[in-house]
Amino acid sequence: MAATRLIALHKNKGLTVAACLKNRTDYIENPDKTEQGQFVSSYACSALTADEEFMLTKRQYDLVNGRRQKSDVIAYQIRQSFRPGEITAEEANKVGYELAMRFTKGKHAFVVATHTDRQHIHNHVIFNSTALDGTKKFRDFFFSALAVQRLSDLICLEHQLSVIEIKPYRERQKRTLYPPKESNRDRLCRVIDSVLDEKPKDYEDFLQKLEQQGYEVKRGKYTSVKGARQKRFIRFRTLGTGYSEDEIKAVLEGKAKHQPYQKKQAKEQPFQLLVDIQEKMAEGKSVGYKKWATKFNLKEMSKTLLFLQEQKISSAEELQERAAEATERYHAMGDSIKAAETRMTEIAVLRTHIVNYARTRPVYDAYRKAGYSKRFLEAHREEITLHKAAKAAFDEAGLKKLPKAKDLSIEYAELLKKKKEAYPDYRKARDEMQELMKAQKNVEIFFAEEKDTAEKEPTR
Repeated sequence: MAATRLIALHKNKGLTVAACLKNRTDYIENPDKTEQGQFVSSYACSALTADEEFMLTKRQYDLVNGRRQKSDVIAYQIRQSFRPGEITAEEANKVGYELAMRFTKGKHAFVVATHTDRQHIHNHVIFNSTALDGTKKFRDFFFSALAVQRLSDLICLEHQLSVIEIKPYRERQKRTLYPPKESNRDRLCRVIDSVLDEKPKDYEDFLQKLEQQGYEVKRGKYTSVKGARQKRFIRFRTLGTGYSEDEIKAVLEGKAKHQPYQKKQAKEQPFQLLVDIQEKMAEGKSVGYKKWATKFNLKEMSKTLLFLQEQKISSAEELQERAAEATERYHAMGDSIKAAETRMTEIAVLRTHIVNYARTRPVYDAYRKAGYSKRFLEAHREEITLHKAAKAAFDEAGLKKLPKAKDLSIEYAELLKKKKEAYPDYRKARDEMQELMKAQKNVEIFFAEEKDTAEKEPTR
């Protein structure tokens, strides 16, 4: 069974055609994906210089026709994926070569690369958009992707491989559950768990075992690692509880016990906001959309009523009061956190000025004793400017006596601790407010629709 796809490769913005061709061919010929280039073949060009030979043909086209290419399509790619375990990489490359040859009829140079880095073996075929004789270009005709698929099926049957059975839409199997995707951080946590199970001797031995697992380790103030397909490094301290450097070192020294990683399940919303059907119909939605929206609103309204029963809310007035109280509580907690952040900013600025004032005071005293000499000012302009800025900040704040830097650091730490402790309650208050406001909006929309329907019904 082979699934195919035909893709037009366009010129990237800011890059030349030659650079784009090189990037595309370098990717499909990646030695890590093709068993060190063992499963790479080509036609009418060398796999090593395919991009340059493609460019020569394009320049020949410009000379023969006397005009430059208007379209930004530089080549075409065919992807051909096979069922896992059904075919070998060598045979897959031959099938891909035959597909490219029969589809292009031998009129376009191409490169076939078979990738074995995934569970399923797959081919990448890149063929030049310009013909070998330089007189014409490949025309991506209507249903060209379907033609590639049918030709691929025919070749697969000739090689005694299975093909995808075409079924009517109603008979196709529909996937309802999708496998959960594992993020780079989740994968790193699981690798750390497996490395810790091996009982490394010390922290350095732990990092070496991570490197053996394919991670690049960057040592420094904060240790960070990067996997094979990652773009950025990940610091240990950002992975959560139990994965910071200090916690890992404590586990290695036997002072603490490591708890394996368990991914937190995303909290499902109890209900969603209803669709304003009248507004959507005014925008031009179809009758089919109205039927769907009516069913959707009934389901979500029933969930809303269950939520109100759980919250022991029995009337619209009580719902309005609870929503107002939740909103007021949320804003009060937000104002408290903002006030703490403002004070922390003030402390940070004041602490900087105090340090600068103490550091530059001897220079300023010497400047004053020199009679505010211009020559002295030019020699120590930076120190004197910092000193004056610090003095101006103290005068603006109305400080007659400067606080100690140690006291400011203690106050800053206390505010930071209170802020961190307040955030869980703040998020809880926010979620409560949003759910109550959403329930209130759903009730308003539902009764507005009921009233509108009752008014439109004819009276007997």
